Amino acid sequence: MSTSVGRKEILSLYKKILRSAQTYPSKRRAHIYEAIREDFRENMDLDDPVKLQRQLGVAFKGLEQLRQFDVHKMTKGKPNSASWEVHMEQNPMPKPADYDERKKSNS
Repeated sequence: MSTSVGRKEILSLYKKILRSAQTYPSKRRAHIYEAIREDFRENMDLDDPVKLQRQLGVAFKGLEQLRQFDVHKMTKGKPNSASWEVHMEQNPMPKPADYDERKKSNS
């Protein structure tokens, strides 16, 4: 993953996503964490600018979704508050068109 967006920025995004995934409230947290690592590994050498921008868009959207469940964000900086706020988006992370093909080829 490189081009107009530097490797340093992509690595920073990757770390932010992994940190957010560590606190994501899900029974499948470990699976989500590993899926993120796998996706970044698969796209590490991506040099097509169009595909790179698409993957970065997915990554930023994923980070936004994970951060929805950050306690400080949900409580507006008051973690001891009983008033939490979460906004859910319908189908926030749709599967890519080639998802099933990629999954079969990796098996």
